[in-house]
Amino acid sequence: MKPFRSFRVYESEDKISGRLEATELGQLGPGNVVIQSHYSSINYKDALGATGAGKILRRFPMVAGIDVAGEVLESEDPRFKKGQEVLVTGCGLGEDHDGGYSEIVRVPGDWVVPIPDGLTTKEAMILGTAGFTAALCLHRLEQNGQSTDQGPIVVTGASGGVGLLATQILSQMNYQVLAVSGKSDARGLLKEMGACEVLEPSELNLGSRPLEKARWAGAIDNVGGDLLSGLIPHIDLWGNIACVGMAGGHSLKATVFPMILRGVSLLGISSTNCPMPLRQTLWKRLAQEWKPHALQQTLSKTVTLDNLEEGFASILQRKNWGRILVDCRAQDN
Repeated sequence: MKPFRSFRVYESEDKISGRLEATELGQLGPGNVVIQSHYSSINYKDALGATGAGKILRRFPMVAGIDVAGEVLESEDPRFKKGQEVLVTGCGLGEDHDGGYSEIVRVPGDWVVPIPDGLTTKEAMILGTAGFTAALCLHRLEQNGQSTDQGPIVVTGASGGVGLLATQILSQMNYQVLAVSGKSDARGLLKEMGACEVLEPSELNLGSRPLEKARWAGAIDNVGGDLLSGLIPHIDLWGNIACVGMAGGHSLKATVFPMILRGVSLLGISSTNCPMPLRQTLWKRLAQEWKPHALQQTLSKTVTLDNLEEGFASILQRKNWGRILVDCRAQDN
């Protein structure tokens, strides 16, 4: 196989930086399935890891990118055939195993998901980890008894990838969605995505008592910190909060009162190590009834392997909304 391009991240004297370089297949981590990459995406975790803003990558050098979709080039796993369209998200890809920012990716077959009918490789990566995480949130909510007739669901960090896709999917499934975003210019888009109401965090007027007036049936929280702490006392009887992110901090201040007096549940969401049977089920749902009708509108920009840093900066500077797609086959002139 000829050398191919990959974005490899290095650590030198405690400084982390990445660069696009020619790579041989033998330099990639082990695996029995070789994929020709069509698309990847840039998630918050990718931006943190590739720039060193967060301790995400567990070894160096490392090809970054926690998502990839493409077609099988070679397979020693009988479940996958040459030319088959597949995807990989999570499973350590781009964290402790060479990831998706590469024209060629090699992974264990146990990580590979066949792309279900109803999705292209491009659509699979517009969804990517963000869309899969949104689907996992809804699955966990409904698994724990959440229903549309309980009342509105709050989605925090709603202009980000997970939040925007969660807003769409919830709305399509007939949930009332209160979208919370600090980006005032995202209000119109969130309304288009199905939000019944859009507020800035300060407009929620959250109380500080251990148990407050019940106002919402549940939440999908991408922020953590004070916002999550303030939401919990306002969740109604037998409501659920899917805890996804920590854009606003990793600490949590709470009492047991909402849990023992209202039956409120905090549901942890970890898409990286989701069991494969559930992973496959959720991707099939994302290709069918949970496929966002306005999926293309969640795409804020498309970059190539040549200008990944532009996407990283946009996310870390909080200038981005929605999803950033990486076209692994295109090259900048």
